Amino acid sequence: MSFDVDVTVRRGERAIVCRFASAGGITALVGPSGAGKSSVLEALAGLLRPEAGRIAVGGTVLFDSLARVNLPPEARACGVMFQDLRLFPHRRVLGNLLYGQRLAPPERRFLSLEEVADFLDIAPLLGRRPRTLSGGEAQRVAIGRALLSGPRFLLMDEPLTALDDARREAIIAVIERIRDELALPILLVSHDRADVARLADTVVELRP
Repeated sequence: MSFDVDVTVRRGERAIVCRFASAGGITALVGPSGAGKSSVLEALAGLLRPEAGRIAVGGTVLFDSLARVNLPPEARACGVMFQDLRLFPHRRVLGNLLYGQRLAPPERRFLSLEEVADFLDIAPLLGRRPRTLSGGEAQRVAIGRALLSGPRFLLMDEPLTALDDARREAIIAVIERIRDELALPILLVSHDRADVARLADTVVELRP
């Protein structure tokens, strides 16, 4: 499934121009802090309206300023993993996962809760609160919630930030399994060149 992006996104006084096309797999947005990587990810998710341009994923147009197309986030069928994870602190892990599942219409549910828990090795965590999880455990729960939303593609904002080496390797392995076993295209934001060199099939560089 391809990504086809040509947008101008405005943050305050600054215009962020991003153009790329990729054939699927893992596409990495890289660049220094402030380059606009997260803004472009939010534009694909439908959380930030571009000033102009076009976004299509797998041939489906998500945004086109000339054609006046701007699908709402829930209609874009994308799973989003935010940098701050945004797990609900008042819900246990199970409740966070079920929230993701409720976002998916039945025809898009390609994984069950049990399959996701097994795939990510989070079954032992289902009764715990997010505050009791390690960084790597919380990352896997956030990925699980995104997968249960029945996505056509995944958007991941700095999924490897603030993890020690062992947990980083575990999350890298999960991302590789999603690409290889589930065949979901992934747009990944990262500032780490080594991670990008290891994971990405296509690299898009943004400059401030």
